[in-house]
Amino acid sequence: MLDPSYISYVVVMSVTPGPNNVMLATSGVNYGLKKTLPMVLGIIAGCLVQLLFSILAFEQLLHWMAMIRIPLTLLGSGYLFWLAWKIFRSAAPQLTQASTPMSFLGAVLFQAVNPKAWLMCLNVALVYAADVPLSWMLLSYGLMTLPCVIIWAMLGDKMSGLLQDASKRWVFNSVMALTLVMTASWMLVEVIMA
Repeated sequence: MLDPSYISYVVVMSVTPGPNNVMLATSGVNYGLKKTLPMVLGIIAGCLVQLLFSILAFEQLLHWMAMIRIPLTLLGSGYLFWLAWKIFRSAAPQLTQASTPMSFLGAVLFQAVNPKAWLMCLNVALVYAADVPLSWMLLSYGLMTLPCVIIWAMLGDKMSGLLQDASKRWVFNSVMALTLVMTASWMLVEVIMA
């Protein structure tokens, strides 16, 4: 049986703003939901690769994680604060005929440089994976992440017309930035209180 705190952690971390969800919303705005689905699946596949790597690595390096958890959280939170600032200051997406959304493979590979995804996978591996079979952990993680990230592509698809108005775009970007700041702050508090 899965720990309710594990389910809560994966859902909250998957659905809150971060690099993946910002890219999905933007792709939904620019290309629609159907063309964004390969990116959705690529993000999940990339995160599953990260989780698999994290779980296997932590079987050998569990004691090392205690030493790097705080610095990793500080780095990841710092990146999220920077990303929030960039979102707050961003302009409306520009539509061009030649552009295409990120591919499945591109989304898989993006996870290698996505600090929020790394933090999430490392924390899941550290806190929850020890007592759960690897196949069950990967399956549950993928199934919980899918609806959380597809929401962002759907949101972008539905809001594409609204984001062209400057005042509405400012409100949207402000809310996204504030939510990202709250996520980064929550991660910092969680590590400090641990």
